[in-house]
Amino acid sequence: MFPQQDRRTSAALALWGYVAVRVVGLAVLAVAAAVAGEDVLHRLKGRWDSVWYVRIAEHGYGHEVTLPHGGVHSDLAFFPLLPALERGLSEVLPIDAATAGLLVSWAASLAAAWGIHAVGAQVAGRRAGVVLAVLWGVYPTAFVQSMAYTEALFTALAAWSLYAVLRGRWVWAGALCVLAGLTRPSAAALIAALGITAVVTVVRERRVTARMAAGVLLAPLGWLGYVVFVAVREGSATAYFEVQAAWGNSIDGGVALARFVWQNLTGPAPLAGVGLCAALALVGWAVWLCVRQRQPLPVLVYGIAVVVISLVGAAYFGSRPRLMMPAFPLLLPAAVALARLRDRGVALVLAALALASGVYGAFTLLGPGPP
Repeated sequence: MFPQQDRRTSAALALWGYVAVRVVGLAVLAVAAAVAGEDVLHRLKGRWDSVWYVRIAEHGYGHEVTLPHGGVHSDLAFFPLLPALERGLSEVLPIDAATAGLLVSWAASLAAAWGIHAVGAQVAGRRAGVVLAVLWGVYPTAFVQSMAYTEALFTALAAWSLYAVLRGRWVWAGALCVLAGLTRPSAAALIAALGITAVVTVVRERRVTARMAAGVLLAPLGWLGYVVFVAVREGSATAYFEVQAAWGNSIDGGVALARFVWQNLTGPAPLAGVGLCAALALVGWAVWLCVRQRQPLPVLVYGIAVVVISLVGAAYFGSRPRLMMPAFPLLLPAAVALARLRDRGVALVLAALALASGVYGAFTLLGPGPP
């Protein structure tokens, strides 16, 4: 273990490094928005899913939109923790719910970077932990970390829950998982990580501690609680899944993804299909490197499960990179490799990635479609 001061120093480096790369991303966005005549803050807090969360914060659940083809989008597809925090913050500060959502996301992104550093330092050393936190800040869709979306909040809760498991603090892990389950449906990955780790631990040690049992029993209550809430509200046991299906988020085992890739490969722009195949191959390679790295079981299960959940649904393809962003363990092999370089080399690589991430973020945020 490193002395307490060393741990504090590495955590501070991780947070400052993360802030630096996010500032680069936001600066690129600000310049691009100024050229395009767009309002940066509106793009960050007032578009796409952010609008739904703000409406829930201000008016509660019950809003629906009927689409031209007759389908219905219900706000029950959105989990309650972020709008609850938006409502609470806007009640105590002289700001509206949209601005509150932005502040929550920014604060959560710092908590996420800190938690990611803690996990990385526990698994691969504090230098790798610093690099891991900064790498998460230059992920291609890292611009979402600065939006009033749930990814930063969920990743913060997931990272600290995993850290609690690594330190044997099962009750804390379960409690944080409850909050993650009230944030995003991908909390199923975290629930699986805790459950599988507990089962393997029990088999290996042939004993069950009260704290472990409590943590595992707590873990699914947030996600299950919201599913039950929707079921009771709508009068149907399967209401939550029907709401998600109406949004096109049903689970199809990857059929929609395969169809989308095939259509691009055989369409007028086959290079797009080749690019998609290359991206999927890169994700598969990252998963293989994580397995080869022998990451701790909860970290490995969580990372793989987030990827699987992101790929087996019928959701809009453009959202899948964003949905995979909480799978920060996939970046750990790269973080370990970069940590072996000299400080100057690490800084140059991360600066280049920050610039590239900022350009991609500006292109996406100033475009017509949701991330």
